[in-house]
Amino acid sequence: MSENRNIAVYGAYGHTGKFVVAELVKRGISPILAGRDLQKLEKLRECYPNLEIRSALIDDADSLDTALTDASAVINCAGPFLDTGNDLIEAAIRNRVNYFDIAAEQMAVLTAFEKYADAAQKAEIVVMPAVAFYGGLADLLATVAVGDWTKTDKIEIFTALDSWHPTEGTRLTGERNTFKRYVFTNGELQFLDEPLKQNRNFAEPFGKQEMLEVPLTETITISRHLPVKEVRHYLNLRSLNDLRNPDTPPPQFDESGRSPQIFLMEAVARQVANERRATASGRDIYHITAPLVAEAVKRIFKSPKNITGVVTVAEFLNAADFLESLSPEYLLLETDKS
Repeated sequence: MSENRNIAVYGAYGHTGKFVVAELVKRGISPILAGRDLQKLEKLRECYPNLEIRSALIDDADSLDTALTDASAVINCAGPFLDTGNDLIEAAIRNRVNYFDIAAEQMAVLTAFEKYADAAQKAEIVVMPAVAFYGGLADLLATVAVGDWTKTDKIEIFTALDSWHPTEGTRLTGERNTFKRYVFTNGELQFLDEPLKQNRNFAEPFGKQEMLEVPLTETITISRHLPVKEVRHYLNLRSLNDLRNPDTPPPQFDESGRSPQIFLMEAVARQVANERRATASGRDIYHITAPLVAEAVKRIFKSPKNITGVVTVAEFLNAADFLESLSPEYLLLETDKS
């Protein structure tokens, strides 16, 4: 892998993109600010006058190639990823640039695995989708919970949010993402017919929550590399009702840009009568995505393994050590194995 450490952030001026830029700068990296809107890029550079900006249209291959010139990695923060993922992955392959994104759309992530695995290997690059709160964090927690098991009957992910004030990008993604959702059951991906419901007792301040099955990208990432027959993801109804309400306002945030929203995510792995659990809690599901993807980029470059192709964040990186590196600044972690 190239020794060059220029990292482009596409969609740098978006809500989550700004968090990613700030996290990279915090880690001593000077990212390239990239995206479709030159005016927004120039506005963002007022906060980072020493950073380079590169405007590129997602449907213009030449401008994407120019934006990735001399880059060693690109982090795609511009959703909906159903509309941006393919073009940016193809540009990354052409330019032999490692690709990361923060997609929550199942079909975008599934397409990355099924369409680009061979091309990414031939280009000797990493393509790592869904390095975010949805997809990546569950993948890491589930990997910790499974541990040394060589087979697992079921992995369940339980996510509770005290509220969900969606960004404009989340709204647009919801409108665009009309594909039927997949679950992983009987060892294969199958379309979800009727979502399951259950109640779940969480630690305070959440307590008892009504949960609804909402498969997201963790269904794809976990099932790609863990020895499991079934993967299910549940989200509490309180946050879903916020998301589904068109009158719910966007996030309100403090001077750091973070919202007061809190979250708790549990990964429960089951094998016959045995159960293992890994839990993460923290603040602001959009903000936590930034250290997740920044840490993944850093670790891929430092990894002694020759990692190429389309991979998940927990597939080749040490999940337990990865999560510990984010604790306690970003996450509070707990494991319970029996």
